[in-house]
Amino acid sequence: MDSNELKNRTKKYSIAILDLVEMLPNTISGRAVSNQIVRSGTSVGANYRAVCRARSDREFIAKMSIVIEESDETLFWLEIILQKEWVNKSQVDGIWKEGNELTAIFVSSMKTIKDRVNALISKSKI
Repeated sequence: MDSNELKNRTKKYSIAILDLVEMLPNTISGRAVSNQIVRSGTSVGANYRAVCRARSDREFIAKMSIVIEESDETLFWLEIILQKEWVNKSQVDGIWKEGNELTAIFVSSMKTIKDRVNALISKSKI
């Protein structure tokens, strides 16, 4: 999967999060969760773009760590929304599935880069 495809997926994910937030209740707790999931959910795409501009493996790892953290946090807020039963499970299923897939892709990318860095470090010690 190339970076442009992931940029598009993360942007669609952000829009899906924004659409979901429009369905949440206008209560103190609903607004609090809305604010949190908007921040983390849209941050996934914004920070992924920064990953694409990384100038080194170390910078890639640092930026991708943020993407993974935000992606995982978004899944947490989706769990809260489901447990509070603020929307139907069917309205969250697609977002949940995409969030899990994106997180898996990001974790896999991180592992690949870390393995490469570790291999280079090992070679330089020889």
